[in-house]
Amino acid sequence: MPYAPFDWIDAEARGRAAAGLVRTLRPRGAEPEPLDLASNDYLGLTRHPEVTAAAAGAARRWGAGATGSRLVTGTTALHAELERELAAFCGFEAALVLSSGYAANLAALTALSGRGSLIVSDAGNHASIVDGCRLSRAETAVVPHADAEAVAKALGAHEGRALAVTDSVFSVDGDAAPLPTLAEVCRAANAALLVDDAHGLGVLGDGGRGALAAAGLAGNDGVVATLTLSKSLGSQGGAVLGPARVIDHLINTARTFIFDTGLAPASAGGALGALGVLRREPERAARAREVAAALYTRLTAAGLTAVRPDAAVVSVRAPSADAAVNWAADCRSAGMAVGCFRPPSVPDGVSRLRLTARADLTEEQITAAVDTIVATAPRQAGARVS
Repeated sequence: MPYAPFDWIDAEARGRAAAGLVRTLRPRGAEPEPLDLASNDYLGLTRHPEVTAAAAGAARRWGAGATGSRLVTGTTALHAELERELAAFCGFEAALVLSSGYAANLAALTALSGRGSLIVSDAGNHASIVDGCRLSRAETAVVPHADAEAVAKALGAHEGRALAVTDSVFSVDGDAAPLPTLAEVCRAANAALLVDDAHGLGVLGDGGRGALAAAGLAGNDGVVATLTLSKSLGSQGGAVLGPARVIDHLINTARTFIFDTGLAPASAGGALGALGVLRREPERAARAREVAAALYTRLTAAGLTAVRPDAAVVSVRAPSADAAVNWAADCRSAGMAVGCFRPPSVPDGVSRLRLTARADLTEEQITAAVDTIVATAPRQAGARVS
């Protein structure tokens, strides 16, 4: 027989093509998109001169890379400063910075659970949470989306160590988790609550301090947060925030912290610069929410189906995966970048456009965005402007 160990890939590729699920890399240029509603740059800080200057200054001072894992040579005074600032800004006792938000979720889930323990996970949680649950070796109960009663039932049926995990703001539809109720459920069951605040930091809470601060849960003894530096803070990396003893435990046990190279100094410097801007300009958080509300109101008034946003993500339904892809391509041809979510990225199997409401969008840009989306909409998705 011929040596062809990867022939099975061709069959899978044909299946993806038939289902309209082929994904393609599209390298962008250095110049920003004419109108960008696809990135997660919620506060418009990625290109802010203060943020880019902080990133460049950190690279010049500390070097292009961290040079090793955090426990060897990869921890600099800059990393320690960032951890102090993040913890203080978000209202937690301590923080630990990792190379990505994905790594942060894997670190928290694997280090805070294990064999014999239970993780209760929302069905709409991000893929990094799903993978963390799989790697944890804990029993995992996946419960219906945003269903605190189902969380309580799952926790009540388990004896021993337990953890409930949820996104604060779900990345597909932009709806928020019922955090106060979940915290009460966890407290009653003596379980920990882990919240991925990737889409809440910088948008929710007083001055953008996040969903847990908004819910009055920041600093709670039973609550741990994960977040990313790549969205509202315009940089790259992730962090875990919580009680100091939890952070110490992660330093000693979390494999994605112990065995990964530390975050590049430029990313740490950029995130610190962004925190400085956000402290000085807290109104950016409210503006991002205002833009999201304006997009939702105008798109639904035009006859499209969208999910009411709780933060800065606006989800607009498409009739099929192919329609979503073509819709996004038509928007791109018209000079506007939008996100396109389809299976398997969406757990409910419903394809949609995903729009980012950025704090730096002008009223003229909001109008142009709505006009473009409505004008290019598939007829089954709603109104089409002639």
